[in-house]
Amino acid sequence: MRRALLGLLLVACASHDEDAALGPAKIPDPPKDAIAKTAEAGPVKATVQIWPAKPTLGDPIYARLTVEAPAGLTLSPPAWQTGEDGLPPLGADELLRYSRHLILPEVGLHGQRKLKAASVLLVGAGGLGSPLALYLAAAGIGRIALVDFDRVDASNLQRQVLHGTSWVGKPKLDSARARIQDLNPNVHVDTYETSITSENAMELLRPHDVVIDGTDNFPTRYLVNDACVLLGKPNVYGSIFRFEGQASVFDARVGPCYRCLYPEPPPPGLVPSCAEGGVLGVLPGVIGVIQALEGIKTILGIGDTLVGRLLLFDALGMRFRELKLRKDPTCPICGEHPTIDRLIDYEAFCGISHAADSAEAGVDIGARELAERLERDPDLVLIDVREPHEFEIARIPGAKLIPLNSLPARLGELDSSREIVLHCHHGQRSMRALEYLRQSGFKKLHNLRGGIDEWSTEVDRTVPRY
Repeated sequence: MRRALLGLLLVACASHDEDAALGPAKIPDPPKDAIAKTAEAGPVKATVQIWPAKPTLGDPIYARLTVEAPAGLTLSPPAWQTGEDGLPPLGADELLRYSRHLILPEVGLHGQRKLKAASVLLVGAGGLGSPLALYLAAAGIGRIALVDFDRVDASNLQRQVLHGTSWVGKPKLDSARARIQDLNPNVHVDTYETSITSENAMELLRPHDVVIDGTDNFPTRYLVNDACVLLGKPNVYGSIFRFEGQASVFDARVGPCYRCLYPEPPPPGLVPSCAEGGVLGVLPGVIGVIQALEGIKTILGIGDTLVGRLLLFDALGMRFRELKLRKDPTCPICGEHPTIDRLIDYEAFCGISHAADSAEAGVDIGARELAERLERDPDLVLIDVREPHEFEIARIPGAKLIPLNSLPARLGELDSSREIVLHCHHGQRSMRALEYLRQSGFKKLHNLRGGIDEWSTEVDRTVPRY
């Protein structure tokens, strides 16, 4: 009880300017109508005064603690100052920084120290990883680890708010570390500049309490899911595309996993990436914040998390929908009779290896090679399978626009006796077009590797990149 008396926290709920101007030593004297509460423990008497008694919106709230004890009586400092209960202590600067958390009964001193003790792994430092890193750092997560191997590109800045213009061309992890430490120097940041694979996933995930998936491809989603199931860790999931997003918490210990929702991956290329299909810049902010919130709730053990629920968000309609998820008893990794007890080849599982084999078989053609071929072979046909609004932004001279979804109806416009090169933005949609034409009897087919984006960087820089 003695420690509890000294453990009462004084927080002034004022604006930042008022906090800075007053400080703990400059709180004004309490008025006569201040609310007073007194507690006694043996010879010790503690009185807390809080004022104003009837605050209005925007008014600062002050508190003063007075402790009366016999002369010579010594009291031990509270656990939140010493950390003797196993949770990390909080310093004076942290009390002020997290003051709005500390006055929430659901968080308080104990909850804030749990956040400081927690370690969270973010897989990806892009669209979803940006709001995740910022809000988790601001909330006081003690250790944040990030896995990413990409560099900041100008096209990232429309949605990846963790990075700035001055970081273009530099590693995302360097940008992320600098931004997080500037936002909250109390956070320890670990970075792993590598792709997450079946060989390193268990080692990367094992030290952390919560794993948050901010990736944009199916092999990595299945990999992260399986590693979390095998390690018994919660996996906070989110995905975005165009104007829609979804989020859930997969924790096989108490609910379904990602495989329960999606037992099989879609065929390669069926679901375009954000680079191919686009994404509204603010959408990852919405979904990423939801993931951050679920991660914090998971650590604190408060509220109802999204375990067993899939949250769907439609930005154009500004609607949220929710689907109930159930654990699949036949799930190969978390079901009643699991057959997966180790990580597998996830690219092969998702059919990516087949696409790579197609490139090795001579289907792909590079941008520079295409430029040389176009100069010496006037009969070479170049087909652009992007959408008309993309064709308006940038085009390769001489290319004919036949959008992918209209290709079946326009097969008659193509001559199967001529050599055809297909291209899109980055090469995914054109590979799907190539497979369709191959099934339709066309033989002389090539896919422009890297699409018009590679043409812009390798051949003609006057062609705009987007």
